[in-house]
Amino acid sequence: MRPLKVIVDQTSLRHNLAIVKQLAPKSKIMSVVKANGYGHGLINVAQGLSESDGFAVLALNEAIDLREHGFEQDILLLEGAFESYEISIAAKMRFNLVVHNLHQLQMIEKLKLNHPIDIHFKINTGMNRLGFNPNEAKEILKTLQNKSHFKSITLMTHFATADEPKGIDWQLTVFNDIAQHFNFSHSVANSASIVNFKKTHLDWVRPGIMLYGASPIMGQKSSALNIKPVMQLKSKIIAIQNLSKDDSVGYGETFKANNNMRIGVVACGYADGYPRHAPNGTPVYVEGKKTSTVGRVSMDMLYIDVTNIPQASISSDVELWGEHIPVDDVAEKAGTVGYELLCAISASKRVPIEIIHG
Repeated sequence: MRPLKVIVDQTSLRHNLAIVKQLAPKSKIMSVVKANGYGHGLINVAQGLSESDGFAVLALNEAIDLREHGFEQDILLLEGAFESYEISIAAKMRFNLVVHNLHQLQMIEKLKLNHPIDIHFKINTGMNRLGFNPNEAKEILKTLQNKSHFKSITLMTHFATADEPKGIDWQLTVFNDIAQHFNFSHSVANSASIVNFKKTHLDWVRPGIMLYGASPIMGQKSSALNIKPVMQLKSKIIAIQNLSKDDSVGYGETFKANNNMRIGVVACGYADGYPRHAPNGTPVYVEGKKTSTVGRVSMDMLYIDVTNIPQASISSDVELWGEHIPVDDVAEKAGTVGYELLCAISASKRVPIEIIHG
């Protein structure tokens, strides 16, 4: 069997959830488990986060999977419904729907629902992605207050710069200007604002990336937040190559040896979700030591410098990210974010997942 695998540690999920509870002790927690649990496996993650008050997903099938596996918490569909039949299913199965435009509201109001539905009314406070125009939101909300279609209404928005110097005040002011006129629940805080801005810890918080052990703050290490990596991406060396000075390795001759070198060939490539654009010098961990990649990542393999690790040999374990190599460090080298790397592993559908239940 090919040695590449993902190890998902549910004890780390529970630890990271506890950190969120410490940071926002008065808020309910809507754990974001979209994108197949950020690449960790939806049900694996939900089991590790079972003490959450709710789960947020993207697609209806994800919400149904959670219900069918016995999760009774609130389940929120972050983009809401796309078709009328989805609204009927959501009402029957007690899913919460984000409503972010008039079309979605009109679909709900045209249906004769046997069960009123819980909605999260999304206000566009400046990100300009989804949500009602703040100049119109107040009047629309007034029309919804006494309608029988809705069991509850939660007001929500999403911050664009919670992890940047601009902060969240420019959006929170817009949100509060509307929210103060209604006795509805509020949900605004993503991972970065949970960490950075206590005033965003309202009725609900919506942690995402921090639950998986990656930092939500650019330039800040996850260890500084006391969160633990949930995913380890591990493989093995499957061949050793000895290079002479000026020999190259991999496609395109993007790396040439300055001196004699030992190169370990590792069973992992971009078809498995590892970033093809990861440059020479991307960190890895082998035989108790940190080293780095050399050459261009191939579809099924990548190459690491083991010149100064004489004990490295065929079948030596290699950690590509996880306990010793934070995924954020790999992402920084590759010019991307940890979110993309974690999700890409799941998207590849080639890497088996091993669960540590703890």
